[in-house]
Amino acid sequence: MASHDEYDFRTFPAAVAEDGTPDPASAAWLQAETRGFHDPRKSEKVLARSVERLAADGRRLTGVYARSAPAGALGVEVPVATFAWFPSTLNTGGAEPLDVHLVSNVTVRPTHRRRGLLRSMMTADLEQAVTDGYALAGLTASEAGIYRRFGFGEASWVRHVTVTTDSRFRMVAEPRGRCELIEAASLRTIGPEVFARFHAGHPGSIDRHAKYWDRATGLADDKGEPDDAVHAAVHYDESGAVDGYVAYRFQGWEKEPYTLGIVDLVAADDEAYLGLWDFLGAVDLVERIEWEFAPMDDPLPFALTDSRLVKTTFVEDWLWLRVLDVERAFAARGYANDGEAVLDVTDPLGYAAGVFRLRVTGGVGSVVRVDRSDSMTPDVVVDAAALGSLYLGGVDPRVLAAAGRLSERAPGGLQRLRALLAPVAPVYGITHF
Repeated sequence: MASHDEYDFRTFPAAVAEDGTPDPASAAWLQAETRGFHDPRKSEKVLARSVERLAADGRRLTGVYARSAPAGALGVEVPVATFAWFPSTLNTGGAEPLDVHLVSNVTVRPTHRRRGLLRSMMTADLEQAVTDGYALAGLTASEAGIYRRFGFGEASWVRHVTVTTDSRFRMVAEPRGRCELIEAASLRTIGPEVFARFHAGHPGSIDRHAKYWDRATGLADDKGEPDDAVHAAVHYDESGAVDGYVAYRFQGWEKEPYTLGIVDLVAADDEAYLGLWDFLGAVDLVERIEWEFAPMDDPLPFALTDSRLVKTTFVEDWLWLRVLDVERAFAARGYANDGEAVLDVTDPLGYAAGVFRLRVTGGVGSVVRVDRSDSMTPDVVVDAAALGSLYLGGVDPRVLAAAGRLSERAPGGLQRLRALLAPVAPVYGITHF
């Protein structure tokens, strides 16, 4: 491992000037992050809009800068590693969403790997999150083998699906409400209210950030370029209120069967969700729909006369959680069942370490720390990463025990914990960050 004397670590807010130009540090940081994810170098226009979105999110950027560089190499003003965090909210199934510290934009240049840069950035960031009073941190991982060592655990998943929409596509019952086409740009005003209703109803949902509205409206695709191929429709409930929308793109006549790709689909309730699918299934000249964010507990196959029209092509881990304050995190969570369980948590970084008694009464949780010297036998022993997986209730403790990630110490402890952590609704989120 190289000495960190070779590097400068700098943290600063993403910023743009009054004339809309990005500050030089933000621009150099973003070009480095873009290179780390193998994306094309951004034009000045795309770069400015991208930094503007980062600033709108309130992202704080960390760059690691080499103090010297060989002649002809990228200059020392371009970071060799990038890292960012920004504040958001997480639906935990409780009465109110919980503030959450979100980690994103993590890259290390291949010529500077295995020098402890990621560990230094991550540990400093988690320490800052604790200082700032966050009970949870979260991330979405481009590589799944990196983050357990820092106490993050997979907490939710989504499915990539293809749905055949030929003559066999029929609903068992006609959904209530109606759908109509709109200009995709209208989602800039319609979309946030619909998403707010989705966010309030789904444990595991992270609030939306600025990039999503650019994508849904076609203002910018994943590369930051305008996307005129995006179209949109909304679903109206029986009172005429908008309660769902879908943005989609035709994937070209050269691709067979002719296919629509969903850019964004958000529904406030099940009726809107099925109504949007009924609309998609009726689009002419198309025989297949592709979507990368379908729920694990999906009503669509059961709503169709032929459930085999829906095929899962991939299951992707989505939200990873890191518990930083056990008492506050679990007190903020929603509970479907009353009961009690004692957890012995191990945590190399120390934030979640301890023995905790979780008691739920009337659907409200309370947590107290128990002295390890007490004679009490904990129900389970679990590490910090597994605790993150358990937090929302999307992972059965028995599965973690079977994987060797959790140990039952008291008879019936697994079953007590399973009943206690059952989610109040299926765990599902559709915000990547």
